[in-house]
Amino acid sequence: MVLFVEYPKCTTCQKAKKWLVANGVEFTDRHIVEQNPTREELKEWIKISGLPIKRFFNTSGMKYRELGLKERLETMTDEEKISLLATDGMIVKRPLLVGDDFVIPGFKDTVWAEALGK
Repeated sequence: MVLFVEYPKCTTCQKAKKWLVANGVEFTDRHIVEQNPTREELKEWIKISGLPIKRFFNTSGMKYRELGLKERLETMTDEEKISLLATDGMIVKRPLLVGDDFVIPGFKDTVWAEALGK
């Protein structure tokens, strides 16, 4: 069982969800805005993923641009970045696929298939 963190109106999230269903993956669905990841979750997920924190930002989102994050992130500490991510689900990269030993921000079917052994 994996955790699928999504924004239901996001077309990439819809595509990813269809992929999970088509591949028989059992998952728990979580709305990223109604139940935004907490600081603790984000810290753990970033650690498990082995990816830079920037990969967890929705860099193509309107909120990212509104907040001027491209420039601001360069001067922020990791703790400040994680705290910022925990404030608003719309600035978090989605979908997020969270398993026991992997966390994948964004959807690429080949990457998900490899992580899930499909």
